[in-house]
Amino acid sequence: MHNFFFNLIPFIESFFLYENYLLSKDMFINFLQTYCYNFHYFTSFFSVTINLLCLIIIPFFCFIILFFFSSFFSPNNFSKYQIIKAFLLKTNIMLIFLSCVFSFYLYLFYSINGYLINLQCGIWFDFGLLVVNWGFYFDQLTFSMLCVVLFISFLVHLYSFSYMEGDYYQLRFFSYLSLFTFFMLLLVTANNFFQLFLGWEGVGLCSYLLISFWYTRIQAVKSAIKAMVVNRVGDFALLFAIALIFYLYRTINYLPLFILLPYTAFLDNTFICTLSYIDVICIFLFIGAVGKSAQIGLHTWLPDAMEGPTPVSALIHAATMVTAGVFLLIRCSFFFEYSEISLFLILLVGSLTAFFSSTIGLIQHDIKKIIAYSTCSQLGYMILACGLSNYNLALFHLITHAFFKALLFLTAGSIIHSLIDEQDIRKMGGLQKLLPISYTALLIGSLALTGFPFFAGYYSKDYIMESVFVSNTILSYVLYFLVILIAFFTSLYSLRILFLVFFVKTNISRGVFFYITESSWTICTVLIILILFSIFSGYFLFDLYAGFGSIFLSNSILILPEHYYQQYSEFLPIIIKLIPMLFGFLAIFIVLFFYFIFCNSFYNLKFQYYWAYKFLIKKWFFDIFFNKLVVFYSFIFGYKLTYQLIDKGVLELFGPNGLLFFCTQVSKSIQKSFFSITLSLNFFNICLFFIGVFYSIVLY
Repeated sequence: MHNFFFNLIPFIESFFLYENYLLSKDMFINFLQTYCYNFHYFTSFFSVTINLLCLIIIPFFCFIILFFFSSFFSPNNFSKYQIIKAFLLKTNIMLIFLSCVFSFYLYLFYSINGYLINLQCGIWFDFGLLVVNWGFYFDQLTFSMLCVVLFISFLVHLYSFSYMEGDYYQLRFFSYLSLFTFFMLLLVTANNFFQLFLGWEGVGLCSYLLISFWYTRIQAVKSAIKAMVVNRVGDFALLFAIALIFYLYRTINYLPLFILLPYTAFLDNTFICTLSYIDVICIFLFIGAVGKSAQIGLHTWLPDAMEGPTPVSALIHAATMVTAGVFLLIRCSFFFEYSEISLFLILLVGSLTAFFSSTIGLIQHDIKKIIAYSTCSQLGYMILACGLSNYNLALFHLITHAFFKALLFLTAGSIIHSLIDEQDIRKMGGLQKLLPISYTALLIGSLALTGFPFFAGYYSKDYIMESVFVSNTILSYVLYFLVILIAFFTSLYSLRILFLVFFVKTNISRGVFFYITESSWTICTVLIILILFSIFSGYFLFDLYAGFGSIFLSNSILILPEHYYQQYSEFLPIIIKLIPMLFGFLAIFIVLFFYFIFCNSFYNLKFQYYWAYKFLIKKWFFDIFFNKLVVFYSFIFGYKLTYQLIDKGVLELFGPNGLLFFCTQVSKSIQKSFFSITLSLNFFNICLFFIGVFYSIVLY
């Protein structure tokens, strides 16, 4: 086929090496893989291609249908078409579920067997040297992201069916969720940077639509605009990096670039000062990731994004928008491995973001914002792992984090729903017996987040901390102490939420307390599923992504030999491996001490060290800094330059006002000239008349 180029490249001996790094605990996966392998022979070339494309197109189809019908459902006829609306929503959920199931099928057959699939589906646009095709690239990284995105998206859709049940515009909300899923799938399956940028901009657009879904709330609209504006900085940096890649290599497709890079990385191609083209490309790619993944400096939009509905927060923070930056770093590992400067910058920014976010989360009172800052902190861990060239650990933590972060957000939504939209944890308490499923879910999610032994976060986050200790960098021991401190702060604010919501004496008003009930079984089912994945996902996926000698991601990432130190973490002393757990138990003791034994001491400390409390409650003064030094002067500059000089100056001069003035002056000149000529002719006629009269009198 000319329009569909289908290329399957099996990794050499991957099937035979498969059993060497997967232990007997994966016998169930082996069985499913064998079944899928036999089933593959009954699948033709055309059907595989169509199935892969349908996997991506189904969410977009759901968006078109739901958005079309949403215009017919208004508050006036809300109760009239309930059956039709329920049918459309259930069909949408079923289609997303089918996509999720098919992504797991692809993961079990294609991904584990080491296949690469490259689909070329026609030309997007052709500008001579720049030819961009619609193409899709499926490797182990892509299949992993597909499973995470579609699984979390399906659970969020199912959760929203009950959570948004009374909303008049539920169809529009579901259409936005489906569009969000589609653009994220487009981003992770792209085989060139232009298509990736299309998905990149699409998730930004959908975040704006979902954060401002309740557009009658001014704060929601302001938060959505803030998210769009802040992300423009990262988007511009990514676009500049793509332009520089095309200028240097004359292509933006992944495969040619990844093949060319090892041969061109060491050429003398200085861009500016001592920075090479590769360094500049990597720095701007990283700035793009900083904006999308809310790293320090461009993080201010993420806590404010909590103004949207809670399912939106879960989808943005767990599997879609904020993970796009981490995905970009992992996908472009072939670039970053040849730029020591960018790796050091990534390491520095990731560690600072994790520390900064964990300190702010200690004293926040909004339950959703505390979890949002924990997202910033965990993203800092992933970025930190990329800076150490441990891209497999970053992906592993991204997957496990998606499960327990979705669990935390959706549990927070269930609690808020039960308390009639109360989000302040100081106004909660005593809910352990009233909300048993929510209590269990928040407990499991908090333990997974803190890295408690044998939960999902323990296998991914602790391994990143161990890799920091064995990394051959100047700041190895300093960074290790820093990440241990971050883990300690994470345990503190996670346990703080748990104790203030469920264990301390209740501060809930009487009118609300007697009507508190657990959420619907639809919501509880979603929470139970996420509980299981938050417990067992780390154990079952550890050998695949982080096991010693695993070659699962060999086709997807590049780690140069001089940057590979993961093998040393297997032989660390046991005391080094136990330090994070010891700090976790210390955090439990501190929370018990301040909230149960000496509860007044905490408030005394707050007033005694008010300067530190103010520094943290003001979020390190980042918002004040941006508002007074960046936003304020940007407004002044924009008003003086773009409004007064350009809009009211140049454009008005050469535009409508200038054209009006010119036409008026020309018409006046013509009018004056015409009047002068008419007056002269009239005077000449009068003179001739009097001359004629005079001659008539004289002659006669």
